Amino acid sequence: MEPQEDGPLRFQEPAAAGCGVIIGKSCVASPCRWLRRLSSQLHWSFVLAVVAVYGACQGVGNAVGGVAAGYYWKDVQRVQPSAAQFYQGVTDAPWVVKPLWGLLTDVLPVAGYRRRPYFVLAGVVGVSSMLMLSLHRGLGIMPALLALTAQSAGAAIADVTVDALVAQNSITHPPLASDMQSLCGFSSSLGALLGFSISGLLVHSMGSQGALGLLSIPSALVLSAGILLKENHVAEFDYKQVHKKFYKAIQSMGATLKCPEVWRPCVYMFVSHNLSLDIQGGMFYWYTDPVVGPGFSEGFIGLIYAIGSVGSLLGVLLYQTALKDYPFRSILLWGQVLSSLAGMLDLVLVTRLNLKIGIPDYFFAMIDNSISQMVGRLKWLPLLVLCSKLCSPGIEGTFYALLMSLQNAGLLMSAWWGGLLLHMLSVTRMEFSNLWIAVLIRNISRLVPLTLLFLVPQSDQNSTLLPAEMLEGDTAEAVKAGSVEFSVLVQEDSGCISPNMVAEDERTKMLDAEIDDVESIPLVSKSGPAIDS
Repeated sequence: MEPQEDGPLRFQEPAAAGCGVIIGKSCVASPCRWLRRLSSQLHWSFVLAVVAVYGACQGVGNAVGGVAAGYYWKDVQRVQPSAAQFYQGVTDAPWVVKPLWGLLTDVLPVAGYRRRPYFVLAGVVGVSSMLMLSLHRGLGIMPALLALTAQSAGAAIADVTVDALVAQNSITHPPLASDMQSLCGFSSSLGALLGFSISGLLVHSMGSQGALGLLSIPSALVLSAGILLKENHVAEFDYKQVHKKFYKAIQSMGATLKCPEVWRPCVYMFVSHNLSLDIQGGMFYWYTDPVVGPGFSEGFIGLIYAIGSVGSLLGVLLYQTALKDYPFRSILLWGQVLSSLAGMLDLVLVTRLNLKIGIPDYFFAMIDNSISQMVGRLKWLPLLVLCSKLCSPGIEGTFYALLMSLQNAGLLMSAWWGGLLLHMLSVTRMEFSNLWIAVLIRNISRLVPLTLLFLVPQSDQNSTLLPAEMLEGDTAEAVKAGSVEFSVLVQEDSGCISPNMVAEDERTKMLDAEIDDVESIPLVSKSGPAIDS
């Protein structure tokens, strides 16, 4: 979402980091003032787009959709846990092809706009697919799977588009990079808290299909954000050159991926997600089983996940106030270890050890989910910052989408590996005797990626990751040739960027270069090595 600082602004890294800390503290002490500051510097329509995508679509939408889809596969389609796990992986497939959506937003404008049409498209796809699923009773597995996959595709397109906006604003406003990431995290966590709070009640009162139909509302908000987004209109675009722009973008991505500072952390991120086996399908069936499991109701399932989203929000606050300046390797090391330890709480719950020590299922489940969500957020946010700093100038939206798709591919594989594990252990709708083995294997597998932690740079999260020659060379070439008019460059104002801010950054850089020649030298060398999250 937020790419690396671009070449000319890298001299201001220390100042940017300091400003980021001040803003980060203000977001906790005075959220309204923090939001006003972001709105004034980045335009209110950008903030609205972030809230619509992360708060409404991914926060509320994923929360309600996750609970409703679980009950839909279990009670309406009546499939086994392993099958439900597999179908969940299929519906997440559009997130793996995020580079395609990124390429479209970067090089193919529609009616003179790069971002607005794709928000509108995402909203239309989401609204139509969820209305079809909710209004047609008796759908077969394949039509239902197609509708859920279409809704996921709309969410992925909206996500890529808002990521591109965050990326270009991170280049022109480096001090606000971590704060934009925190805005995304806060919106997502607060939206999830609201969504999980009402999800159980919606499923209980409207049924799983009715609750899924309500997901058309977040998609409608995304559509509205696309209509209201402030973006400069570009006339006389030569669509005959689109294929050349696609080819150039692909070439740039290939050249960037060959850089060791990029592909090494990419390998770690993929393996880390791939080996974090997802067995949530089996856990959900066990949660709701009244004979072997605790038999939680729809309302209580929603409450458990709502409490868990509070833990996710606490993870964002903890990261923003205390952890965002730590080296990537250190924070990822502890994130991986804590993720494995937090998973042991599931083992205690499944084996019913909590009852033997006098802790009720409902209380322990809430604690378990809260801690797991908080640790998951602490592990996820540094990876997002890392991805944003590995993007080459000119293809920020596309390359960030590529990096995220690698992570999503790892998550998809983890869902399929988890489904296969549940199937091999004969975990079914009514049989859960081997579920504890699946939980134990998952927790152990989370420690395996630590063997590849050496691939992650030791740099702190405020450093520039790409080599200086790559930043300067790519930016200069793109500006000189003008070959990527719709790539995210500092020289291009998308309507969400303040030209005054860019001019001020340039003046500050020139002034620093004149009076702080000695100080700028270590900063250049510091920005040379790439960093991984």
